Amino acid sequence: MSMLPYLRAAVRPALRRSTPSQPGYDTTRDPSASSAVVDCAVYRDGRRALGSACLTPLEAMARVRESGGFAWIGLHEPTEAEFAGIAATFGLHPLAVEDAVHAHQRPKLERYDDTLFTVFKTIHYVEHAELTATSEVVETGEVMCFTGPDFVITVRHGGQGSLRSLRHRLQDDPELLAKGPSAVLHSIADHVVDGYIAVAAAVQDDIDEVENAVFAAPAKGGARGGDAGRIYQLKREVLEFKRAVSPLLRPMELLSERPMRLVDPDIQKYFRDVADHLARVHEQVIGFDELLNSILQANLAQATVAQNEDMRKITSWAAIIAVPTMICGVYGMNFEHMPELHWRYGYPMVMAAIAGSCFTIHRALRRHGWL
Repeated sequence: MSMLPYLRAAVRPALRRSTPSQPGYDTTRDPSASSAVVDCAVYRDGRRALGSACLTPLEAMARVRESGGFAWIGLHEPTEAEFAGIAATFGLHPLAVEDAVHAHQRPKLERYDDTLFTVFKTIHYVEHAELTATSEVVETGEVMCFTGPDFVITVRHGGQGSLRSLRHRLQDDPELLAKGPSAVLHSIADHVVDGYIAVAAAVQDDIDEVENAVFAAPAKGGARGGDAGRIYQLKREVLEFKRAVSPLLRPMELLSERPMRLVDPDIQKYFRDVADHLARVHEQVIGFDELLNSILQANLAQATVAQNEDMRKITSWAAIIAVPTMICGVYGMNFEHMPELHWRYGYPMVMAAIAGSCFTIHRALRRHGWL
């Protein structure tokens, strides 16, 4: 345990950009390059071996089997042809290779002989000036990790979730890297879950904004119920977030509770912390879903109430207009003998009766809250 006093600090994302511990390599893939390999290095005693900046995966594995240590190979969206040689070199199972190449997998943990295959869904919060009914709130990617006794192969899909800064931070902590491939697996898991925590905080702000808009008093002349599109879109994005978080609970429980030959016992203890953080995020996401359901129902209820109020007003004015319509209809009939028909003050009397009746009905309706 004394060898890992700064484990959490080592794997937590830093606000500052880390400086590579050794010059001469770059983990940013050149778009014009034909290879999917982002970086390939050999680590011995927690340090990047000298002269391993330009190794091929085959050469890296040969060095590991000759001098010890482990190889960490990073790839970005490899094709079947690009990954075939690596799969053959490291003896990867065809089913896991197929999943790694074609992506679109749910988070999971599978064991194939002496290799652990782990799938993580990365989540990136999409900044937006204003949340609309078509706003994209979260963007997903995938990081797949093959962990063996002396190698780690990471396969990344999507434009987000780069592991470059993570690799730099790990190289700045030789004590942690000395624990082998399981230390890299833990760091990746912690890095992904830390991303979930940051996204959950940002989504909470969007939900608060929508909630305040729903329950705030509408502007003069404005109508309630106009936020239903935004609420539904945010609910869809939360559902996508949930699909990334929920399936990962079981793999993290297995890594933190079940002894595994490929996972160092000291590292396994720290998977519990990752599992705990993941469970907290999962509770948040479930709460987001339930809260958005309540907000949507409240929004629809407000729209229904507003429609009922409009109908009451329309009905009230129709009742008021019915009085002059009735009186004018009676005196519009072509009868020769009608009361007060030829009386000099008949017209003013009828107008006064109409005005008085309308005023009385209007006051009664206002008293009962219909107008």
